[in-house]
Amino acid sequence: MTTALTSPTAAPTAALTTQLDSAKWSFSTRRVDRTQICGLDTGFAEARPGDLILAQVAQIGQHRRIQLPSGRPSDLFPGDLVVLACGARYAPDQFEGVAEIAADGADMLAGGGCIGRMTARNERIKPATRLLPKGRLLGQDGKPVNLEHFALPDPAQPSRIPVIAVLGTAMNSGKTLATAQLALGLRRAGWKTAAIKATGTGAFGDYNEYSDTGTQYVGDFTDAGMVTTYLEELPRIRGGIERLLGEAQHQGCEIAVMEVADGLFQRETAQLIADPWFQSRISGLVFACGDAVAAAGGVAELARLGLAPDLLTGMLSCSPMASREAEAATGIPVLRKSDLSDPAEANGFALRANADWSHAA
Repeated sequence: MTTALTSPTAAPTAALTTQLDSAKWSFSTRRVDRTQICGLDTGFAEARPGDLILAQVAQIGQHRRIQLPSGRPSDLFPGDLVVLACGARYAPDQFEGVAEIAADGADMLAGGGCIGRMTARNERIKPATRLLPKGRLLGQDGKPVNLEHFALPDPAQPSRIPVIAVLGTAMNSGKTLATAQLALGLRRAGWKTAAIKATGTGAFGDYNEYSDTGTQYVGDFTDAGMVTTYLEELPRIRGGIERLLGEAQHQGCEIAVMEVADGLFQRETAQLIADPWFQSRISGLVFACGDAVAAAGGVAELARLGLAPDLLTGMLSCSPMASREAEAATGIPVLRKSDLSDPAEANGFALRANADWSHAA
C-alpha cells in the first residue's frame, strides 16, 4: 500500500522544501525542474526506472561520494539526504543491480545517481553504499516524478548528420578516451562536432571528458530520460539515440562521435550493434581494445554481424608491440590518442565518413 508522506499541492510544504534543499542531488537529475516537485509517497515497490527517490545515507560502502549536477563530486556522510533515480546497473568491474527499491533499504549502484538493489558484486570492491529510502518524489498531479518527464523531445524528423561509432571489447578498454580525442581532433579540424554517450549508467566522468574537448554539443542517455540503459528495450535505446542526434543537429553539429558502453557481448550493446537501424545509421567505426587477442576476437565478432572497424585504438595503442600484433592479426590500422586528436588525421576520417554517409543516404 502506498502512503502519502506529503500530499501534492501547488507548492511543497516547508518541511519538504527544507529536505529537498538540503539534499545532495545527483548528476543524473541535472535536467529535473525541482519546482515541479510537490509531494512524497512511499510507493517504493511500485517504483519504475527513472523515478526520483529521496533517500538517506545509512552506511558508506563502495561509493564514498556522489556526483553532483555541477560536475563535481561531494563526499557522503551517514545521515546525508540524497536524490537519485531508480535504475538498474551492469558494470563487471563493480555491480550488477536491478531497479527495485525496498522500504527498509536500497543500494547506491552508481555515484552518478542510480539507486536500486545490488544482485552481484565484483569481489575486488566493497559492498554498495546503503541508503534508506525516505520517499518517492511526486508532481502536482500526484504521480511520480520521472527523468523521462524532462527528456529531450523526439525529433520531428530523423537527424541527417554522419555518426562515427566507438565500440570496445569491455569496460576500461579505452572507448571514452578515443571518443574524446577524436572529437577533439574533429573540432581542431574545424568540424562542428557532437560527442555522445549512447548507452551505460549515468555518470559525469565521460560527460566531463567530452566537454573538456570544446565540442559543439555533448549529450548522453540521461538527456534522453534514462538513468541507465541496462534492461531497457532496444526501441527505447534507439529512440534515445535519435533524440540525442536530433539535438546535436539542432545545435548545428556537422558530425557526431558516439560511444556505446561496455563490451560487444553486453546485452544492450549486442542488441544495438546487431540492429539494422544502427548499422545503417553509422558511417564510421572505431574499435577500442585492450590487447591484440581482444582485437582479433572482437574484429571477428563484428565481422559475424556484418561490421568492419575502420581503425583500432584503446589500451593496446599504448604499446608499439601490441599495436603491431593487432595490425598483423586484423589488417586494420591502430591509432594512438595523439593520432585521433590530430586535425589532419581526424579530418581525413571525417571526410571518408561523410562521403560514405552521403552515398548511403
